[in-house]
Amino acid sequence: MSAFFSPKLRASLYNEHMKVLAIDPGFGRCGVAMIEGAGAQAVLHYSSCIETPSKSVFSERLLFVANELLRLIDTYSPDTIAIEEIYFTNNAKTAIHVAEIRGMLIYLAASHDIPLVEHNPLAIKIAITGYGRATKEQVTKMVEKLVVLPKKKMLDDEYDAIAVGLTALASAGYHK
Repeated sequence: MSAFFSPKLRASLYNEHMKVLAIDPGFGRCGVAMIEGAGAQAVLHYSSCIETPSKSVFSERLLFVANELLRLIDTYSPDTIAIEEIYFTNNAKTAIHVAEIRGMLIYLAASHDIPLVEHNPLAIKIAITGYGRATKEQVTKMVEKLVVLPKKKMLDDEYDAIAVGLTALASAGYHK
């Protein structure tokens, strides 16, 4: 896990009760979740997938995702932003665009003085299922057991964002 801390927020980053804006970065679909709580006692306030039109140029897609994340920051005032670390893929163009989205997320966190934490996929799987080689289906089943989910159809990216947020809450106690 890596993190950005502003000096004034370092001491208060991990408290007994925190609000996490969790993000599974992407430009076609970007999973987002707003989770509040401490450790295993989490409440999901919001989750969705920010979806951008595939025919739009990348700069428009980046702006659309950024504007939606700004709206969520303004609406929920998160204590921290948690994102999934990038892992390499076979498609270099996609990896570069996801990296650019992540750069925008890091900028938004820093410019709003919100601490940013990153968790890699292995750490997320371990935090959610206890097993680093868990399948997407196993992670989804555990997410369904850990928080009350809305009664709606949810995409994988949305479940992934919730898992990122739960990981941030679970790991918070280790960083006091």
